[in-house]
Amino acid sequence: MNRESSFDRIARLYQVLEYLTLGRWLERTRFHFLPQLHLAQNALILGDGDGRFLARLLDSNSCLRATAVDSSEVMLDLLSARCKSHAERLRIIQDNALHYVPENNDRYDLVVTHFFLDCLTSKQVDQLIQQIAPGLSPEAIWLVSDFHIPPGKLALPAKLVVRVLYLVFRVLTGLRVTQLPDHATALANAGFANIDRQQFLGGLLVTELWRATSPPNHT
Repeated sequence: MNRESSFDRIARLYQVLEYLTLGRWLERTRFHFLPQLHLAQNALILGDGDGRFLARLLDSNSCLRATAVDSSEVMLDLLSARCKSHAERLRIIQDNALHYVPENNDRYDLVVTHFFLDCLTSKQVDQLIQQIAPGLSPEAIWLVSDFHIPPGKLALPAKLVVRVLYLVFRVLTGLRVTQLPDHATALANAGFANIDRQQFLGGLLVTELWRATSPPNHT
């Protein structure tokens, strides 16, 4: 994540901008695997933005405790307001996710990164996963939702959409990343296996469940 980028400027308009560009497809992608997360006890939510997913997650799982990490103060204010009724089960940390290191007693069994890893380079994604993985419980689940370039005839339109989105976010937030990172290789190298996957809009949007199967590879 580029330290010059800031989502504070668009935070209060983020939901409106999202609906104007892709309707409710991003929400549908985020919420797709929500019913499969009912057994989670301790979740780490990275870059959830205005908190729409986290609020739904806490509503659906009364036993869950969550830690939300985001660098945007305004986004965290919106998230906190959405999750106000669950404040006793929520810890909020304003920080760059690349600086966050789980404490020894955290042992998260769920990590959620919805449309967040695409703000990082492949090297940064690898760094983030290797940094978080030691703080996870055995067989922890990592939920990823992101943009994707599908194969075949839809590849070119998808590339154009992604390129335009990166340009818009560069103008609005200062984001310097220009291409989608390879999160799949980074997760696999850290000992995760993909256990489920769903795509939307012809493969432009994907959401995936990854399960930890072995200790992270630090080689």
